[in-house]
Amino acid sequence: MEIKIDIDPKYEQTAITIQTNEMTSELEKILLCLKNTKTSHIKIFGAKEDQTFILQPSEIDYFYSEDRRTYARTKQSHYEVSMNLTMIQSHLRNHYFARFSKSVVGNVNQIKRFELSFNGNLCVYFHSGHREYVSKKYVKALKEKLLKGGTNE
Repeated sequence: MEIKIDIDPKYEQTAITIQTNEMTSELEKILLCLKNTKTSHIKIFGAKEDQTFILQPSEIDYFYSEDRRTYARTKQSHYEVSMNLTMIQSHLRNHYFARFSKSVVGNVNQIKRFELSFNGNLCVYFHSGHREYVSKKYVKALKEKLLKGGTNE
């Protein structure tokens, strides 16, 4: 593999072009790595007990709304965030988050397993041990997101 880097002040932003005759597993790994770097630049601010914490999106299992407030749930705790779920979904739409229900946006990278419930909803179990439900309305979109590797791109 040949790598060329052209550094010049005339470029306004970084652009990456890959030229190849076929898609390989090596290229897929490179693309996945590039996509993951975008997520690392996003920070979520969460409040708990009069303190504000900087949360990495990759550490969050899911966001949920309760009593007109929005929270981020991590393995250890939950934090109140200032954005509503629509803003969160928009902010993280090309990353590893998907709408689970009207009141939950979840991190698909934190999902350990699924279980189909009797009413057609999916019960999602996270690596942390937490669980949430995906309503029937969002099951298809979640499945498509998982098939694309967790991103919308």
